[in-house]
Amino acid sequence: MPDNARDMTSTVSGATPADVAATAAPRPVRERPSNTAVAPPGPEMNLAGPGGSRYLNRHLSWLDWNARVLAQAEDPTQKLLERAKFLAIFSGNLDEFFQVRVGALKEQQFAGRPTLSADGMSIGEQLAAVGERARALAQRQQRIFLDDIVPALAAVGIRFSDYSSLDADDRSHLDQVFEERIFPVLTPLAVDPAHPFPYISNLSLNLAVVVAESAGDTMRIARIKVPPSLPRFIVMPDRERFVPLEQVIAAHLSRLFPGMTVVDHTPFRVTRNADYTLDDDDAEDLLAAVTEVLKQRRRAPRVVRLEVERGMTQEVQSLLLRELEIAEEDVCVLDGPLDLSGLWALHRLDRPELKDEPWIPLTQPRLAAVGREGGPDIFDVVGQGDVLIHLPYDSFTTSVEAFLETAAADPDVLAIKQTLYRTDGDSPIVSALIAAAEAGKQVVTLVELTARFDEAANIEWARRLEQSGVHIVYGMVGLKTHAKVSLVVRREARGVRRYCHVGTGNYNAVTARLYEDLGVLTADPEVGEDLTDLFNHLTGYSKQSEFRRLLVAPGTMRSGLLALVRRETRRGAEGRIVLKVNNLVDTEVCDALYEASQAGVEVDLIVRSCCGLRPGVAGLSERIRVRCLLGRYLEHSRIYRFGPDGEADWYIGSADLMARNLDGRVEAVTPVLDPALQARLAEICEIVLADDTLAWELAGDGSWKKLAGAGGLDSQRRLRQLALARAGAGA
Repeated sequence: MPDNARDMTSTVSGATPADVAATAAPRPVRERPSNTAVAPPGPEMNLAGPGGSRYLNRHLSWLDWNARVLAQAEDPTQKLLERAKFLAIFSGNLDEFFQVRVGALKEQQFAGRPTLSADGMSIGEQLAAVGERARALAQRQQRIFLDDIVPALAAVGIRFSDYSSLDADDRSHLDQVFEERIFPVLTPLAVDPAHPFPYISNLSLNLAVVVAESAGDTMRIARIKVPPSLPRFIVMPDRERFVPLEQVIAAHLSRLFPGMTVVDHTPFRVTRNADYTLDDDDAEDLLAAVTEVLKQRRRAPRVVRLEVERGMTQEVQSLLLRELEIAEEDVCVLDGPLDLSGLWALHRLDRPELKDEPWIPLTQPRLAAVGREGGPDIFDVVGQGDVLIHLPYDSFTTSVEAFLETAAADPDVLAIKQTLYRTDGDSPIVSALIAAAEAGKQVVTLVELTARFDEAANIEWARRLEQSGVHIVYGMVGLKTHAKVSLVVRREARGVRRYCHVGTGNYNAVTARLYEDLGVLTADPEVGEDLTDLFNHLTGYSKQSEFRRLLVAPGTMRSGLLALVRRETRRGAEGRIVLKVNNLVDTEVCDALYEASQAGVEVDLIVRSCCGLRPGVAGLSERIRVRCLLGRYLEHSRIYRFGPDGEADWYIGSADLMARNLDGRVEAVTPVLDPALQARLAEICEIVLADDTLAWELAGDGSWKKLAGAGGLDSQRRLRQLALARAGAGA
C-alpha cells in the first residue's frame, strides 16, 4: 500500500502534494531510529539521558506507565478491592514486559546486534536500567501488598492468612482440600545424576524442596510445580480468607516425600522469552506456523527472569542460576507471595461496598428506538447520519453487536466483511458471523492469528468460523492486521449500499466494558469504497494504493499524519494539535511535533503508556504538554485533532504513533466529518485536558507527576454524567 499524493490532497485540507509525497512501496520498519535534530538545541536545554538525548527510552517509559498503575494500588481514595485489582494488573503487565520487551532485548544481545535505542542506550545499558527499575517496582508492590493492603483487608474481615497462623479446624479443612484436590495432580521431580534438571515452564510457580534421608545426611533437591489448573489462593469456607496455594503444598510435603526429612522449601517462578518473530515469508501455511510458535512459547529456551522468595539458600539459588543459564542480575528477590496476579480472585468477592459502583453502559441516544415495535432498524439510523459510539459509556451490545447481528439476520444484506484481532470467549459477533454464513450470505473474516497471547483463541475461532462456511483470511505476509473495521453490503431500493464501522478497540464485549474506546458507524459512500478496497487488498492480490478518506498503514498513514502536523507548523501560533494515543515513540513523529512547537503551535498529547517525546524543554518543546489518564477504565481510544477551533480535522482509528503501527501493521484511521460528532470529540478532549484527578503530567526530564488540582475534575466520572444526561434528553 504505497502512499498516494493525489489521494491525500483530497483528504487533508491545506496539505500540498510535497507534504504527502508518495513512495513506491511501504516504508520498512526501521531498526535504528534517526537521532538527527530538527534544530540545534537552545542554550537553555538540559536533557537527561545518554548524550543529552532528545528522546526518552521506550522501555523505561513503559515501566513508568506500570508504576502509575501501581500508584493506583497505593491510593487510599480508591476502594479497597479496586486497589487489590490494580496490584493484579501490575503483576500481569510486568510479566508481559519481561516476556516480550526484555525477551526481545535478550535475543538481540545474544545475537550480538549492536543496536542503539532512540535515546542512545546500548542493549546492555537498557537491560541493566530496566532490570534495576523493574526489581524496585516489584519490591514496592510487595510492600504495598504486605504492609498496606493485607492489614486493610483484615480490617474489613478479609484475611490473607499464612498457613502457620491457622487454627486446628482450618488446618483440618485444608488437609481435606489437599488430599482431594491438590495431591493427585502434584508430581515431585528429583534433581540428581539419575534425574536431570527438569524443564521449568514459562510463568510457572514452583517449590524448590531440599530433603535428606535423615539429619546430617546428604541433602537432595527436588522441584514441585504448583499446578496452574488450581486456583492461586485457596478460599476458606467462610469465603473471606485466602491462603496461598504453595503454602498448603509446603505444609504437606511429607506426603510427597514419605520417609524423608524435609530440610527446606522455597517458592520460585520463571519467566521466559515469548517474543517470537514469525518468519511467515517462508510459511506456506500460516495456521501451522502460528501453531508451531505456540509450541515454542511453551518451551521457550531463554529464561529472562527468576523470582524467588527471600530466604532461599545460596546453594539452591546457585543451582537454579546454573541450570537456567541466567546471571544474578536476572534474579528478583521478594518478601511475599509470588505472582500477585492471583489477586483477581479477591476482586470477585461479593463485597460491593469495597468496589467501584457498577456502571451499566447506555444505549447511544440515536440508537434508542432501534428494535422497538414500529421503530427504525440500525441501517435506517446510520443511513440518516453517522453515529459516534463512546465505550464504555455507550453500550457495545446495542451498537456494534446490534449492527452485526442485524446484518446477519437481514435478508437484504448480501455480504459482511470483518477484521478480528482479539475477541471474547463467548463472542456474539462470532455467532452473528456464523449465522450470516449459514444463511447464505457472503462472509469474509480476517482473523489475526499473530495477536500476541491470543493466538490459541484466534486459531479456535478461525476453525469454528471456517467450518460454518465463513471465508477466513489469516492476514498479510509480514504484517499484523490491527485495523478495527467492519463492512456490510446491503441491497436497497436505490441499489447496493455499504454500511461501515471503524473503531479504536477490539470487537470484544468484555473489554468494551473495561476499555475506553471510540467507533463510528457510517454509510458514507467514500468510506464504504475505501473499506471495500482495503478488504480486497487484504484478501486478494490487489496493490491498492489510493484511499479516498481513510489513512491506511503501511502506506498513506505516516505521510498523511506528518502532512497534517506540518500544515499546523506552517500556521505557527495559529496552529493546534491534540493527539490521544496509547503510545508515542516514533522518532519521525516526535521530530515533527518538536518542529511544530518551535514554530509556535500549541500541542497537547494524551499518551497512556510509552512516550518517547520530552515536553516543555526550552528551545525544543516549550509548547508541548504530555499527560496520561489512569482511572477505572483503560484509556484506549486514539483521537487525532489538527487545526484551530472551527476548522480542525478530526480522525479516530486503530493506530498508535509507533514504527510498528505506521510501518509494520495494517491500520485504519477515518476522518470524522459530521460537525456534531466533531463537537463530541472536542468535548471529550476538553474534559480529558481539564482533568486534575486522574491525570499525570510528564516533565522534560522524564519524570511523571500526579495532578492534585483544586478543581477535582474526574474526566471518566464526568463522561458518565454526560452519558446519563444525553440518555435522559434522548439526544
